[in-house]
Amino acid sequence: MEKIIGFIGGGNMGYAIGGGIISSNIVPKENIIYSDPSNERLKKLYNDLGVKTSNSNLLVANESDILFLAVKPDMYPEVINEIKDYIKKDVIIITIAAGVKLEKSRELFGKDVKIIRIMPNTPALVKESMTAVMPNEFITKEELDEALLLLNAFGKTEVVSEKLIDGVIAVSGSSPAYIFMLIEAMGDAAVSSGMPRKMAYKFAAQAVLGSAKMVLETGMHPGELKDMVCSPKGTTIEAVEKLEECGFRNAIIQGMKACEKKSKEMSK
Repeated sequence: MEKIIGFIGGGNMGYAIGGGIISSNIVPKENIIYSDPSNERLKKLYNDLGVKTSNSNLLVANESDILFLAVKPDMYPEVINEIKDYIKKDVIIITIAAGVKLEKSRELFGKDVKIIRIMPNTPALVKESMTAVMPNEFITKEELDEALLLLNAFGKTEVVSEKLIDGVIAVSGSSPAYIFMLIEAMGDAAVSSGMPRKMAYKFAAQAVLGSAKMVLETGMHPGELKDMVCSPKGTTIEAVEKLEECGFRNAIIQGMKACEKKSKEMSK
């Protein structure tokens, strides 16, 4: 791909996306440019990724064929107002912000703009993101395919209706935090049994990774996979019984419902 890919915002998510694109050899690093107010951050982007950097959002907006807005949601009005008269006519804008709907972004630009809203998650840093992709009506199939090529460089993607976004945030965008809590709790239990902490986290994390891979690669129902581990009168079913007694599943569901509720409130 010979297009210029721009990022306004060089934080963790912008960094992860750009790094994934570069390592997949989809776009040469010379065709990627970042802007960020922090000179320290720009230096890291240049040193780690070898990309062009600038303090000027206008420069990045003017050069980009595909432009990622990787800033905090509350900065969208200010940043879009700054760049809206400098973007190319057919630029594809990719937004990464909870609570900022496609129509809201279009209103901020004040004109019809090609926009793809995405919701990745932090495993993008290790190229294992799950990214929801929501194009607006001005994106063609060819443009969507082009964007998916970039987005698949740092994980997996699924094109979804924007009306599902609150559920997406609960099950994917925010869920790494739940999994980290699970791994931490498993590690604590193993440490209480005498295992060194570093070893405990390794065992716990690999168990989560392997279990997730089984769900994705076998296509089997998670309950069926759970049953395969639960031998009659065995250790696993004893653990499952205690987890159910303590409300394990309900705690997850209620946490996700609270996340979804907050997401809806942010979009008002």
